[in-house]
Amino acid sequence: MSRRRIRPDELELWNLVARSADRLPGRVRRKDETPKPPAPELKGKATPAPLPDFSLGDRAGKVPEHHDFRGTTSDRLRSAPLNMDARAFKTMKRGKLAPEARLDLHGMTLDQAHPELVRFILTSQTRALRLVLVITGKGLREDPHDPMPRRRGVLKTQVPQWLRLPPVAQAVLQVSEAHNRHGGGGAYYVYLRKRR
Repeated sequence: MSRRRIRPDELELWNLVARSADRLPGRVRRKDETPKPPAPELKGKATPAPLPDFSLGDRAGKVPEHHDFRGTTSDRLRSAPLNMDARAFKTMKRGKLAPEARLDLHGMTLDQAHPELVRFILTSQTRALRLVLVITGKGLREDPHDPMPRRRGVLKTQVPQWLRLPPVAQAVLQVSEAHNRHGGGGAYYVYLRKRR
């Protein structure tokens, strides 16, 4: 590899860079090295005022300590708006209205239960039924010695969600937990719309 001579403009640029660099601590200046000239003072400009003390998030609003979780399926159904006649709803909740048809989903998997539920609701509306009962069961009992908490009653949780989705959502007017004489927490009353 051949060495070429450094041009004067390159040497001038190198000296400019070398003068602007800070010396490493503990290093002795060489004889040929020129001292760094002091930085020129700017006149007419005032030094900026120091920033006030702050910490991140000072201006942010206070976060509430409580968490708003969705609650249980029963809580969500209780807080759902009333879409049917109030008197009929009260009678239905007391267990005085007898369901005209019932579907028992005990022992089914989610893949088996969903199409069965859709078929049942749409056929019931076609037959001009108004109140049907969907039995899901309460789910397996919790094992107090189980080290991991498990979701209880998958069908019990899924059925109200399925009833809000197409194609059955247009047929369903109201969903509510059944009275104890019709299954209590393990069954749902589904009040259907009149077919047009």
